[in-house]
Amino acid sequence: MPPLSTYAVFLATAMALLAIPGPAVLYVVTRSIEMGRSGGLASVAGITTGTFVHVGLATAGLSSLILASKAAFDAVKYVGAAYLIFLGVRRLLTKAEDRVEEDGPPRTRRRAYTQGIVVNLTNPKTIVFIFAFIPQFVDPNARHVWLQVLVLGASFACLGFLSDSAYALTAGAVADRLRGSRRIARFERWFGGSVLIGLGIAAAAWTPSRSR
Repeated sequence: MPPLSTYAVFLATAMALLAIPGPAVLYVVTRSIEMGRSGGLASVAGITTGTFVHVGLATAGLSSLILASKAAFDAVKYVGAAYLIFLGVRRLLTKAEDRVEEDGPPRTRRRAYTQGIVVNLTNPKTIVFIFAFIPQFVDPNARHVWLQVLVLGASFACLGFLSDSAYALTAGAVADRLRGSRRIARFERWFGGSVLIGLGIAAAAWTPSRSR
């Protein structure tokens, strides 16, 4: 276990970073606007699942395999970017969703959850944060280094879940009040598609040397 003082500093730093909206937050807000609070929370659950997968890899000591290999890192980065752009283009081209939906959101919560996993698994910022930021708070001379990584990573994932859920509930509540007109449906389609494409382009251009 990390020392209590180190753990407190880590939590404060993680909360400060999570307070700054990033790609995951924008993705959650987009899904919340399109599908309401339930869809947003399903996306949050998917993103959190992806975070825990990264935490598991970091705990197993696989971080160096990704960060030490530029080809491996670039492959993950571009797969994620392409997936986001694909989702955005498909959203823009699905004009049938401009009609008013009375029986529920146009996508299932299961699909939102699955997409959230893929988005965060291929998010280069998440990879670098977990594999480069967390080790700074690990004492390599202490016993059970893997346990320190696991505790810090799980804490970050839980904080991220709470932060993203707050965005999902807020955006979903606003969207639920506005949903019901063709104009709002058209705005949701163009806003959601544009944000996803923008996130894909930003992910492709992002490098580890930049700040999170």
